[in-house]
Amino acid sequence: MTKWSRIIIFLLIVLLTFAAIGGTVMDVARGITLGLDLKGGFEILYQVVPKDGQEVTSELISHTVAALDRRVNVIGVSEPDIRPEGTDRVRVKLAGIDNPDDARRLLSTEAHLTFRDAEDNELLSGEDLKEGSSRVVYDPNTNLPMVEMHFKDPNKVREITTEVLGQPMVIWMDFEEGVDSYEVEKMKELTGQEPKYISAPVVRAVLSNSGVIDSAYWDFNEAKELSDLLNAGALPVELVEMQARSVGAKLGENAMNKTIFAGYVGCTLIILYMLFYYRIPGVVAAVTIIAYIYLILLVFDWMNATLTLPGIAALVLGVGMAVDANIITYERIKDELRSGKTLMSAFRAGSRRALGTIMDANITTILAAGVLFYFGSSAIQGFAVMLILSILLSILTAVFGARLLLSLLVSSRAFDRKPRWFGVKESEIREL
Repeated sequence: MTKWSRIIIFLLIVLLTFAAIGGTVMDVARGITLGLDLKGGFEILYQVVPKDGQEVTSELISHTVAALDRRVNVIGVSEPDIRPEGTDRVRVKLAGIDNPDDARRLLSTEAHLTFRDAEDNELLSGEDLKEGSSRVVYDPNTNLPMVEMHFKDPNKVREITTEVLGQPMVIWMDFEEGVDSYEVEKMKELTGQEPKYISAPVVRAVLSNSGVIDSAYWDFNEAKELSDLLNAGALPVELVEMQARSVGAKLGENAMNKTIFAGYVGCTLIILYMLFYYRIPGVVAAVTIIAYIYLILLVFDWMNATLTLPGIAALVLGVGMAVDANIITYERIKDELRSGKTLMSAFRAGSRRALGTIMDANITTILAAGVLFYFGSSAIQGFAVMLILSILLSILTAVFGARLLLSLLVSSRAFDRKPRWFGVKESEIREL
């Protein structure tokens, strides 16, 4: 290849990189899921308390997470973050939620529905309902809201309602032992009366597939909440609230804007410093830094991960580590140039000598991040994941990507007698 052909290839790579970034970066950024500290929302940490002599196992925790996920789906929150923490805790993060009190109540309130005869014998329970089948309908005569339910076994329901035809069927909403006063009071608000008794309608027809629960005390919102509780199903454990925090949407937006602005300023200052101090290698560093940030966002979007303030902090830290890898390499090259070597020899020797130092530093940081992920809480784990991802991508861009681009410029021989373009004064070279 000729001198100019290598420079043209370098320029084409840079232009294509910037074109790809410019054409897709906004779509990538919009596709990233924001955490509640950036978007606003609600976070709660539960202690898992087993029922009936159960042991807290990983399987029980998994069932609890699945049950909470079903309840979150009832709320309508998109992309919730529900995960185990430690051996007996579950953390729930709901970004973008407007009513944290409603979410708290729906997540932890048990809806143990039972249908009993006049002698208090249980005939049916909430387990006989089809999952997700409850909905609010209106009485055509009174226009009052009712909760419609569909049953799993029509034959069982038909047989039971035939036996109690013309008799009252008492509908109860039961609580387990140990339920705190907060839940009791909220259920009073829900039904307008003491918890347990809902209504005692007379069975006027044989039922099979569906039935309704009505109450003169309900408005639509209360009927809807009962319907949601029934659709959410029972929890396999009791949940004791340990921590809870709420972040307003405006506060989250302000935090995100300030963090992004700080990131812009920091990256701009870094790029200007690299251009001023390292000249041609600084241009390569600027290209790889921009590519690094874009790849971080792209991979995060592909992973469908949630970006939080600690994650952004890890991203900015990764920029610093990527620049540090460039600085180590360029300083090695400058040392070789000062010793009197040609630009090509200095580039090869400096890159080879710098690689071991860079890899040692990155590997030790990855190990530290791994320890943080294993022992840390969810926020620390998010920071650790982003840090590990940042390091891996910085190796790809700041080490191998920068070496590829710089090798094109060095091998063009256009700068052989111009060491100042690599930040070295001619007076500093011992042998020319």
